[in-house]
Amino acid sequence: MTLAAYEHDGPWTDEEYLALGETSQRVELFDGSLHVTPAPTPRHQRISRKLGNLLEAAAEPAGLDLLEAVNVRLRPGRVVIPDLVMARIIDFDEVYVEAADVRLVCEIVAPGNATTDRVLKMHYHAAAGIDWYLLVEQATGVLRLYRRRNRHFVEDSTGKPGDPLTLVDPVRVSVDPADLLP
Repeated sequence: MTLAAYEHDGPWTDEEYLALGETSQRVELFDGSLHVTPAPTPRHQRISRKLGNLLEAAAEPAGLDLLEAVNVRLRPGRVVIPDLVMARIIDFDEVYVEAADVRLVCEIVAPGNATTDRVLKMHYHAAAGIDWYLLVEQATGVLRLYRRRNRHFVEDSTGKPGDPLTLVDPVRVSVDPADLLP
């Protein structure tokens, strides 16, 4: 991040956030505050790529796109960068995907950032009206799929290594966590 980011005074606007440009760090906007995390580990990236390949193959026939680490605008002042996003066909030249176009988000839980993925982001995505939230536990390989009920997520199904998770909405795909882990 630039020195100007550290000298910024007061809450960040969407425009100021976007003016930071692309960075090597993952920078998200949470209600006017920047949330910065380091680059993901190789384990995280391998899981993301393998899961993304499976989801993308299922998304295309359903008329959806699978995107990796893109800006998702949940509301003004709240821009997150999920690991994977399944969205309706979008404008690929826009700086962010609007929450209304997102059908499913996936977060691969980083050990040092678990509370953000399991609590804060889960709440933010539900409040924005996104229907599906998929959590991948790196340490155990457990997949937990949550469905939105009103403004909250409830667990819909779980998959463990050797016991696949089967999605039927927004796409049809079966994922064995054992195939994702290094």
